[in-house]
Amino acid sequence: MRQGVRLGVDVGSVRIGVARSDPGGILATPLETVARGKGDLDRLVALAAEHEAVEVVVGLPTSLSGREGPAAQAAREFAVRLAARLPADTVRLYDERLTTVTAENGLRAGGVRGRARRQVVDQAAAAVLLQAALDGERLTGQPPGEIVRRGS
Repeated sequence: MRQGVRLGVDVGSVRIGVARSDPGGILATPLETVARGKGDLDRLVALAAEHEAVEVVVGLPTSLSGREGPAAQAAREFAVRLAARLPADTVRLYDERLTTVTAENGLRAGGVRGRARRQVVDQAAAAVLLQAALDGERLTGQPPGEIVRRGS
């Protein structure tokens, strides 16, 4: 397993959930929700610097069949813009199928209801995404997903 803190990013149309891993890449935990729009990339770059992240894993929303629709295209475009602001080969896209559903179910099971759940579900989804990427790397020995190149 590669060493270093990773950030997980779940990009939504209104909010961006952010999670971080420990330096050993074992456990992902919710970190922050960033409002989508002006300043969102600045905040993500600042979080990456603050946590000395070696990698940022951006969720790629695909359908259950694996097809990519408009949301996946938007995530790809966002990842390219983020990659342009971070060191080369730092940003990766990773399949995020069912992360929000898993996060919602976990929060509901934990007794988090209504408005409180809506405020943290994006962070929880980012943590589910990042944990899946970490677990995948641990199982295969390969970095998760696909690297995002600047200007791709």
